[in-house]
Amino acid sequence: MVNPTRITVAFDKTTADLLEKISTEAQVSQSEVMRRALKFYNENKALEDPAIKKKIQAYIDMLLSGEHIILDVDHWLMFLDLIASSPEQDKFWTEHKQVARAHWEQLKTKVHSAEELLARLEVCNFFRLTKNAANEFTLVLVSETSKDFIRIFLEEYFAAMGVKAEIKENLTKLRVTVKPGTMRM
Repeated sequence: MVNPTRITVAFDKTTADLLEKISTEAQVSQSEVMRRALKFYNENKALEDPAIKKKIQAYIDMLLSGEHIILDVDHWLMFLDLIASSPEQDKFWTEHKQVARAHWEQLKTKVHSAEELLARLEVCNFFRLTKNAANEFTLVLVSETSKDFIRIFLEEYFAAMGVKAEIKENLTKLRVTVKPGTMRM
């Protein structure tokens, strides 16, 4: 084992007391507490990035309410494939439209623009979002299987929101152009 490097630091009384408390509670040396703290800081410094903070806040918002789940993409695509072959698929798509409009009702105080909605759905891993211009976006989908699900959701949500948008389909992309003057509610 390599000899440790000795470092001297000065703490105010409050910080020194906190170090002592953590060391005692964790039953490790104060040096070990500092090593762990530095490792933790280094591994999590990306959390200071405003974009990452915003994503984490969205995850917390969705998951803590108990209304969302984390689902493996393969499972989600499997469900969409089952819907495509189901004799009840028309019922599913009708209810999907109702859910999209209900989401607008639920989120209208949190999501104020088409761009905010797209960013929130990107956090859900429905697609990777690229902003091409002020009112033009490309959604790179996980799979072609999810295209109808996402397109219909967006059409219904935008309609409820009062946003006029043109959605063009490619193989695994949706191109969304929001009509001028309808970007915000």
